[in-house]
Amino acid sequence: MRRVSRKKALSIVKELDAFPKVPESYVEATASGGTVSLIAFTAMALLAFFEFFVYRDTWISYEYEVDKDFSSKLRINIDITVAMRCQFVGADVLDLAETMVASDGLQYEPVEFELSPQQRLWHRMLMLIQNKLREEHSLQDVLFKNVMKGGPTALPPREDSPTQPPNACRIHGHLYVNKVAGNFHITVGKAIPHPRGHAHLAALVSHETYNFSHRIDHLSFGEEIPGILNPLDGTEKVCNDHNQMFQYFITIVPTKLETYKVSADTHQYSVTERERVINHAAGSHGVSGIFMKYDISSLMVRVTEEHMPLWQFLVRLCGIIGGIFSTTGMLHSLVGFCVDCFCCRFKIGVYKPKQVSLLDGHVNSHTTPQSENGFTRGSSLDLHS
Repeated sequence: MRRVSRKKALSIVKELDAFPKVPESYVEATASGGTVSLIAFTAMALLAFFEFFVYRDTWISYEYEVDKDFSSKLRINIDITVAMRCQFVGADVLDLAETMVASDGLQYEPVEFELSPQQRLWHRMLMLIQNKLREEHSLQDVLFKNVMKGGPTALPPREDSPTQPPNACRIHGHLYVNKVAGNFHITVGKAIPHPRGHAHLAALVSHETYNFSHRIDHLSFGEEIPGILNPLDGTEKVCNDHNQMFQYFITIVPTKLETYKVSADTHQYSVTERERVINHAAGSHGVSGIFMKYDISSLMVRVTEEHMPLWQFLVRLCGIIGGIFSTTGMLHSLVGFCVDCFCCRFKIGVYKPKQVSLLDGHVNSHTTPQSENGFTRGSSLDLHS
């Protein structure tokens, strides 16, 4: 009984065969078919090879959601060089709630404002990359995917020792502020705490020493990630007047970066620049210095690196192979049909009987009909000499 049931099961499975086997004696191999097959197999191999590289590649997707984290602190990473001595300038933050943030995390380092040849070359390269980023926004996706491969964007150290005394002050470090709008500024005199407002000891500094020419080597918000370029990195401004104000209006967007190399909570920002000369007689009021007014967006951007799933790659691969195989087969049949129609239309290759003539005479051949059984009814042959 088991053998009978197995035979029945095998017969049912054979009946369900959707790929019937054709005997080799029924298959005719032609040169044109072999050529088309060779072309089809070559196209399959090339497209499958390129599809594998598409499968290996990744892309960046952006999602927007409301930033629900309003209680944490915002980190500001600063590296700015001002063309004034360190005892004449001071930096601090004043937020929207009139809360003055202590600048204990900042360091004041006397340096030379002019860059060395190697540093100047690095600075030109950085500005070239910034210009390309402004023209081609898709390059930012490349930076996101290769964040850990790039080095830090800070200015490299000098390769030579300066011959002149330091004439500038490098202010670098980080500050933690509240996640509200604020104003980070560098102006004349050291900041002093005041119960009724905000003040700097600027009375002891002469106006002739004012020079707020500056270079922003690095300015970022949130977690500092090597390889990510920010809009103000490499910015250099030179004063034309002693009493000059530089203003940067910054909009900060919280960003959660999730790639195959790094997962971090950072911030992107856009900036608008403005500069003007302080002249009270002409109606241009204000305080000389560098002012960075920032505001935080309520939306958060989630940057995710995605990859093609394996099942989708297999489906695309099957589509490539099956599509090329079917298309080349139909094209081969269509070309063969057209060739057959062309040959039949112009009767190319059709046999035509010819009459035979002799020099000494002629032979007349009379075709005689054959009977149904294949025998000749009658024939005659006339020879004339």
